[in-house]
Amino acid sequence: MVNEAIRFREVLVIGPKGEQYGVLSRNEALTKAEEANLDLYCVSPGANPPVCKILDYGRFRYEQQKRTREARRNQHVTQIKAVRLSPVIEEHDFNTKLRHARKWLEEGSKVKVDMRFRGRLITRVEVGKKTMNRFLDEIKDLGSAEVRPKLEGNTMSVVISPAKKK
Repeated sequence: MVNEAIRFREVLVIGPKGEQYGVLSRNEALTKAEEANLDLYCVSPGANPPVCKILDYGRFRYEQQKRTREARRNQHVTQIKAVRLSPVIEEHDFNTKLRHARKWLEEGSKVKVDMRFRGRLITRVEVGKKTMNRFLDEIKDLGSAEVRPKLEGNTMSVVISPAKKK
């Protein structure tokens, strides 16, 4: 809330340089702001009494937008890439999927490895565990599993996080 939009009877006023003016009526606070040729901005409307500051509102908004843009520029969104294995995967296919996962981990993305047990293969979970553990061993220099591989329904899955860069 700025200037005339402030509807509180009394407010605690902070000056443009951080000095305390104390609790003033709304009209006195607006007069002080006009004398300084600045705006009265309600910093904390939930406080008792509400806290208002005398400042240049246009400049304040500009600085706020600048900080928001800077924060957005510096944030990093982690992507999760998926690789699907089979318990009885051929060597060449295994190496191809391993190469893709290694590339994604080097780029900083997480990799989710899913292993589908189709048909009668669900009775051979130990074969799938062996393949999954082999995949994790091959890739452990670039990343580590967040949690152990777990079987949910007919799919065993694990998420691999990239290792911290030095």
